Amino acid sequence: MWTSRPDGGPERLVTLVDGVFAIAITLLVLDISVPRDLDPAGYREALRELLPDLGAYALSVAVLGSFWRGHRGIFKEVREVDGQVIGISIVGLGVAALVPFPTRLLAEYGDQSVSVAVYAGAVAALGGCHLAVAAVLAKRPWLRHDRPTESASALYLLDSAVIVVVFLVTVPLVFATGPVIMWLWLMLIPAKVYLGRRLQNPR
Repeated sequence: MWTSRPDGGPERLVTLVDGVFAIAITLLVLDISVPRDLDPAGYREALRELLPDLGAYALSVAVLGSFWRGHRGIFKEVREVDGQVIGISIVGLGVAALVPFPTRLLAEYGDQSVSVAVYAGAVAALGGCHLAVAAVLAKRPWLRHDRPTESASALYLLDSAVIVVVFLVTVPLVFATGPVIMWLWLMLIPAKVYLGRRLQNPR
């Protein structure tokens, strides 16, 4: 049976998370470029061809930024971590570092269902790790400061689960409907806005 043994403060883990997310976001932009010595027509065409790259880049920045912000929110209420929290966080960081690869697939082969499935699976896996960390900490008040915390609430866990569910259901559906299923991701905007307001005003 798992025994939770505090393993020091969260500072080093938070610093590692900050570094990995910063590197992952930086890697997203490295493949975005325009060839040199183009004539005006070729230059305009090259810019048009960059639109899928920029769209995938913006999407992944929003995804990674959202998880980084959520992670910071969780850990500002944590005073100690244990081996399980560290282990799940490391797995999540591994997935976050992988995000530039499915982002490149989405930019270059966004019309292929498998590219959308790989991207959705990566985001769902990252969201699953984030949700697991929040759930573990919610069940271990001895690792948190001695006060009620937003990240330990059922509403916060539901808010985190929404991303996992939406991206996870994309994986099988994309093979039935095609890449157009990506529009389903827009459902996250009103859902996150609603749940965010509920978190700020629980009554």
